[in-house]
Amino acid sequence: MKKSLTALLISASLLASANVIARDRDISVEITNITNATYFTPLLVAAHNQDTQLFELSRPASDHLQAMAEGGDINGLIEDFEAANSEYIANPAAGLLAPGASTEAVFDRPRKSNYFLSIVAMLLPTNDGFVGLNGLPIPQKKGTYIYYLYGYDAGTEANDEIITGGGAPGVPGIPADPGGNAGTGGVANVAPDQNPTVHIHRGVVGDSDPLGGDSDLDARVHTWQGPVAKLVLRVGDDN
Repeated sequence: MKKSLTALLISASLLASANVIARDRDISVEITNITNATYFTPLLVAAHNQDTQLFELSRPASDHLQAMAEGGDINGLIEDFEAANSEYIANPAAGLLAPGASTEAVFDRPRKSNYFLSIVAMLLPTNDGFVGLNGLPIPQKKGTYIYYLYGYDAGTEANDEIITGGGAPGVPGIPADPGGNAGTGGVANVAPDQNPTVHIHRGVVGDSDPLGGDSDLDARVHTWQGPVAKLVLRVGDDN
Protein backbone atom coordinates (compact mmCIF):
# COMPACT_ATOMS: atom_id res chain seq x y z
CA MET A 1 0.00 0.00 0.00
CA LYS A 2 2.87 2.35 0.88
CA LYS A 3 4.53 1.67 -2.48
CA SER A 4 1.27 2.30 -4.32
CA LEU A 5 0.74 5.59 -2.50
CA THR A 6 4.31 6.67 -3.25
CA ALA A 7 3.87 5.85 -6.95
CA LEU A 8 0.60 7.80 -7.01
CA LEU A 9 2.23 10.84 -5.43
CA ILE A 10 5.12 10.69 -7.90
CA SER A 11 2.71 10.44 -10.85
CA ALA A 12 0.69 13.38 -9.57
CA SER A 13 3.86 15.41 -9.12
CA LEU A 14 5.05 14.65 -12.66
CA LEU A 15 1.66 15.59 -14.10
CA ALA A 16 1.63 18.87 -12.22
CA SER A 17 5.16 19.62 -13.40
CA ALA A 18 4.20 18.87 -17.02
CA ASN A 19 1.27 21.29 -16.79
CA VAL A 20 3.48 24.03 -15.36
CA ILE A 21 6.05 23.49 -18.11
CA ALA A 22 3.41 23.58 -20.83
CA ARG A 23 1.86 26.71 -19.39
CA ASP A 24 5.20 28.48 -19.15
CA ARG A 25 5.53 28.60 -22.95
CA ASP A 26 4.74 30.89 -25.82
CA ILE A 27 1.29 30.51 -27.36
CA SER A 28 1.05 30.98 -31.13
CA VAL A 29 -2.36 31.79 -32.60
CA GLU A 30 -2.53 31.48 -36.39
CA ILE A 31 -5.79 32.55 -38.04
CA THR A 32 -6.64 31.87 -41.70
CA ASN A 33 -9.60 33.37 -43.55
CA ILE A 34 -11.17 30.37 -45.35
CA THR A 35 -14.05 32.21 -47.04
CA ASN A 36 -14.36 32.92 -50.75
CA ALA A 37 -14.89 36.69 -50.72
CA THR A 38 -15.44 37.81 -47.12
CA TYR A 39 -12.88 39.95 -45.33
CA PHE A 40 -12.12 40.19 -41.62
CA THR A 41 -11.79 43.65 -40.11
CA PRO A 42 -8.87 44.13 -37.67
CA LEU A 43 -8.81 41.10 -35.41
CA LEU A 44 -8.72 41.15 -31.64
CA VAL A 45 -7.02 38.14 -30.04
CA ALA A 46 -6.94 37.82 -26.26
CA ALA A 47 -5.76 35.50 -23.51
CA HIS A 48 -7.93 36.06 -20.44
CA ASN A 49 -9.32 34.56 -17.26
CA GLN A 50 -12.30 32.24 -17.02
CA ASP A 51 -14.66 35.00 -15.89
CA THR A 52 -14.24 37.12 -19.04
CA GLN A 53 -16.57 36.68 -22.02
CA LEU A 54 -16.81 38.59 -25.28
CA PHE A 55 -20.23 37.23 -26.12
CA GLU A 56 -22.67 34.49 -25.22
CA LEU A 57 -25.02 32.70 -27.59
CA SER A 58 -28.70 33.46 -26.97
CA ARG A 59 -27.81 36.57 -24.99
CA PRO A 60 -28.02 40.19 -26.23
CA ALA A 61 -24.80 41.66 -27.58
CA SER A 62 -23.03 44.22 -25.43
CA ASP A 63 -22.62 47.74 -26.76
CA HIS A 64 -18.95 47.06 -27.39
CA LEU A 65 -19.67 43.84 -29.27
CA GLN A 66 -22.28 45.67 -31.35
CA ALA A 67 -19.75 48.34 -32.31
CA MET A 68 -17.34 45.64 -33.46
CA ALA A 69 -19.96 43.59 -35.32
CA GLU A 70 -21.53 46.55 -37.16
CA GLY A 71 -18.47 48.67 -37.86
CA GLY A 72 -15.30 46.76 -36.97
CA ASP A 73 -14.54 48.98 -33.94
CA ILE A 74 -12.61 46.90 -31.37
CA ASN A 75 -11.69 49.76 -29.01
CA GLY A 76 -14.50 49.08 -26.57
CA LEU A 77 -13.67 45.39 -26.36
CA ILE A 78 -10.03 46.30 -25.74
CA GLU A 79 -11.19 48.39 -22.78
CA ASP A 80 -13.08 45.36 -21.46
CA PHE A 81 -9.98 43.20 -21.71
CA GLU A 82 -7.79 45.80 -20.04
CA ALA A 83 -10.25 46.09 -17.16
CA ALA A 84 -9.99 42.31 -16.68
CA ASN A 85 -6.15 42.30 -16.76
CA SER A 86 -6.22 40.27 -19.97
CA GLU A 87 -3.40 40.04 -22.47
CA TYR A 88 -4.39 40.92 -26.01
CA ILE A 89 -3.04 41.52 -29.49
CA ALA A 90 -5.00 43.95 -31.63
CA ASN A 91 -4.86 43.99 -35.42
CA PRO A 92 -2.13 41.36 -35.95
CA ALA A 93 -2.69 41.46 -39.72
CA ALA A 94 -2.12 45.25 -39.78
CA GLY A 95 -5.45 45.78 -41.53
CA LEU A 96 -8.04 43.59 -43.19
CA LEU A 97 -7.47 39.84 -43.44
CA ALA A 98 -8.31 38.87 -47.02
CA PRO A 99 -9.79 35.55 -48.15
CA GLY A 100 -7.08 32.89 -48.10
CA ALA A 101 -4.72 35.03 -46.04
CA SER A 102 -3.31 34.17 -42.61
CA THR A 103 -1.98 36.13 -39.66
CA GLU A 104 -0.32 35.18 -36.39
CA ALA A 105 -0.48 36.49 -32.84
CA VAL A 106 2.04 35.22 -30.27
CA PHE A 107 1.66 35.47 -26.50
CA ASP A 108 4.96 35.30 -24.65
CA ARG A 109 4.24 33.12 -21.61
CA PRO A 110 0.80 34.49 -20.70
CA ARG A 111 -0.02 34.68 -17.01
CA LYS A 112 -1.38 31.47 -15.51
CA SER A 113 -4.77 33.10 -14.90
CA ASN A 114 -5.08 34.01 -18.59
CA TYR A 115 -5.50 30.57 -20.09
CA PHE A 116 -8.66 31.13 -22.08
CA LEU A 117 -8.53 32.34 -25.68
CA SER A 118 -11.01 34.60 -27.48
CA ILE A 119 -10.98 36.03 -31.02
CA VAL A 120 -13.32 38.41 -32.84
CA ALA A 121 -13.50 40.46 -36.04
CA MET A 122 -16.32 41.82 -38.17
CA LEU A 123 -17.13 40.01 -41.41
CA LEU A 124 -17.25 42.29 -44.45
CA PRO A 125 -19.56 42.58 -46.29
CA THR A 126 -22.23 41.86 -43.66
CA ASN A 127 -24.49 44.03 -41.55
CA ASP A 128 -23.54 42.70 -38.11
CA GLY A 129 -21.73 39.43 -38.72
CA PHE A 130 -18.49 38.50 -37.02
CA VAL A 131 -16.04 35.63 -36.74
CA GLY A 132 -15.79 34.59 -33.13
CA LEU A 133 -14.15 32.35 -30.57
CA ASN A 134 -15.27 32.78 -26.99
CA GLY A 135 -13.25 31.48 -24.05
CA LEU A 136 -11.51 28.42 -25.46
CA PRO A 137 -9.43 26.75 -22.71
CA ILE A 138 -5.85 26.81 -24.00
CA PRO A 139 -4.53 23.21 -23.94
CA GLN A 140 -2.00 22.52 -21.20
CA LYS A 141 0.02 19.99 -23.18
CA LYS A 142 2.57 21.16 -25.69
CA GLY A 143 1.48 20.57 -29.26
CA THR A 144 -0.43 21.87 -32.26
CA TYR A 145 -4.22 22.11 -32.15
CA ILE A 146 -6.58 22.95 -35.01
CA TYR A 147 -10.05 24.48 -34.70
CA TYR A 148 -12.59 25.96 -37.12
CA LEU A 149 -14.43 29.17 -36.27
CA TYR A 150 -17.96 30.07 -37.29
CA GLY A 151 -19.61 33.30 -38.30
CA TYR A 152 -22.01 34.78 -35.76
CA ASP A 153 -24.76 37.38 -36.03
CA ALA A 154 -24.83 39.99 -33.27
CA GLY A 155 -28.62 40.24 -33.61
CA THR A 156 -28.42 44.04 -33.47
CA GLU A 157 -29.21 44.96 -37.08
CA ALA A 158 -31.42 43.59 -39.84
CA ASN A 159 -29.42 41.88 -42.58
CA ASP A 160 -30.56 44.20 -45.36
CA GLU A 161 -27.40 43.50 -47.43
CA ILE A 162 -27.34 47.10 -48.68
CA ILE A 163 -23.97 48.89 -48.82
CA THR A 164 -24.36 52.39 -47.42
CA GLY A 165 -20.81 53.27 -46.38
CA GLY A 166 -21.81 53.60 -42.73
CA GLY A 167 -20.80 51.41 -39.85
CA ALA A 168 -22.01 53.20 -36.74
CA PRO A 169 -24.04 51.15 -34.24
CA GLY A 170 -27.75 51.41 -34.95
CA VAL A 171 -27.27 52.75 -38.48
CA PRO A 172 -28.60 50.30 -41.12
CA GLY A 173 -26.38 49.11 -43.92
CA ILE A 174 -23.01 47.57 -44.68
CA PRO A 175 -19.89 49.75 -44.53
CA ALA A 176 -18.22 48.34 -47.67
CA ASP A 177 -17.23 45.35 -49.74
CA PRO A 178 -13.41 45.42 -49.65
CA GLY A 179 -13.20 42.94 -52.53
CA GLY A 180 -15.17 45.15 -54.91
CA ASN A 181 -17.56 42.35 -55.84
CA ALA A 182 -20.79 44.01 -54.74
CA GLY A 183 -23.40 45.73 -56.87
CA THR A 184 -25.46 48.85 -56.21
CA GLY A 185 -29.08 49.95 -56.23
CA GLY A 186 -30.47 47.11 -54.16
CA VAL A 187 -33.70 47.71 -52.26
CA ALA A 188 -33.85 46.02 -48.87
CA ASN A 189 -36.64 43.52 -48.53
CA VAL A 190 -36.00 42.05 -45.09
CA ALA A 191 -37.61 42.15 -41.67
CA PRO A 192 -35.75 42.56 -38.37
CA ASP A 193 -33.95 39.47 -37.12
CA GLN A 194 -36.25 36.91 -35.57
CA ASN A 195 -33.51 36.27 -33.02
CA PRO A 196 -32.34 39.56 -31.43
CA THR A 197 -29.57 37.82 -29.47
CA VAL A 198 -26.16 36.57 -30.60
CA HIS A 199 -26.69 33.56 -32.86
CA ILE A 200 -25.14 31.59 -35.69
CA HIS A 201 -25.09 33.68 -38.85
CA ARG A 202 -27.34 32.29 -41.55
CA GLY A 203 -25.00 33.50 -44.28
CA VAL A 204 -25.43 35.90 -47.16
CA VAL A 205 -28.50 35.63 -49.41
CA GLY A 206 -27.47 38.04 -52.18
CA ASP A 207 -28.79 38.08 -55.74
CA SER A 208 -27.38 38.18 -59.26
CA ASP A 209 -28.47 41.72 -60.17
CA PRO A 210 -25.51 44.13 -59.99
CA LEU A 211 -27.71 47.20 -60.48
CA GLY A 212 -30.71 46.45 -58.27
CA GLY A 213 -32.60 43.57 -56.76
CA ASP A 214 -33.04 42.79 -53.08
CA SER A 215 -29.35 42.93 -52.21
CA ASP A 216 -26.11 44.67 -53.14
CA LEU A 217 -24.24 41.40 -52.50
CA ASP A 218 -23.58 38.78 -55.16
CA ALA A 219 -25.01 35.38 -54.30
CA ARG A 220 -22.46 33.75 -56.63
CA VAL A 221 -19.52 35.27 -54.74
CA HIS A 222 -20.37 36.26 -51.19
CA THR A 223 -22.43 33.32 -49.94
CA TRP A 224 -20.82 31.03 -47.37
CA GLN A 225 -21.79 27.97 -45.39
CA GLY A 226 -20.04 26.43 -42.42
CA PRO A 227 -16.85 27.76 -40.78
CA VAL A 228 -15.24 31.02 -41.91
CA ALA A 229 -11.81 30.70 -40.27
CA LYS A 230 -9.20 28.10 -39.42
CA LEU A 231 -7.32 28.42 -36.15
CA VAL A 232 -3.99 26.71 -35.59
CA LEU A 233 -3.00 26.94 -31.94
CA ARG A 234 0.60 26.04 -31.09
CA VAL A 235 1.54 25.56 -27.47
CA GLY A 236 5.18 25.32 -26.38
CA ASP A 237 7.96 23.74 -28.41
CA ASP A 238 5.95 23.60 -31.65
CA ASN A 239 6.00 27.42 -31.97
